[in-house]
Amino acid sequence: MFSFRGDAHKLFLTLKKLKDIHSNKDLKEAAEIKSFYESLESETLRLIYYRMVKEQNGTGIIPIFVTAIPWLLFLFSDKIQDFLFKDGILIWAIFITIYLILLTVSAFFHFKEKAWAALHIEIIKDVLEERDNNS
Repeated sequence: MFSFRGDAHKLFLTLKKLKDIHSNKDLKEAAEIKSFYESLESETLRLIYYRMVKEQNGTGIIPIFVTAIPWLLFLFSDKIQDFLFKDGILIWAIFITIYLILLTVSAFFHFKEKAWAALHIEIIKDVLEERDNNS
């Protein structure tokens, strides 16, 4: 069934149906990540945390594309219109199609990477908090 709900709700529905929740591949992957981070020293873990925060807040390619949108408005200037529309609308259509495909794919990867960074950050914070509470 198609749903506009996100992956979190899909995961919930999947887990709700499972008899052995720990057999879920997404949970296994998160457990492997946590296990690895637990094996590292706290100082190393803090350095990884700082790097992950940088990755999560990195500019990436999306802001470049978003700020490039005003360049699309240049296409409506007389000289560029003459060039693009001289032989019909084909060059214009190709350019816009390629641009929108690149923008869509880039947005998808940007937010997927940002989500992965958030997962690692939360796991690292939990491991460090557990260590601080046990000290």
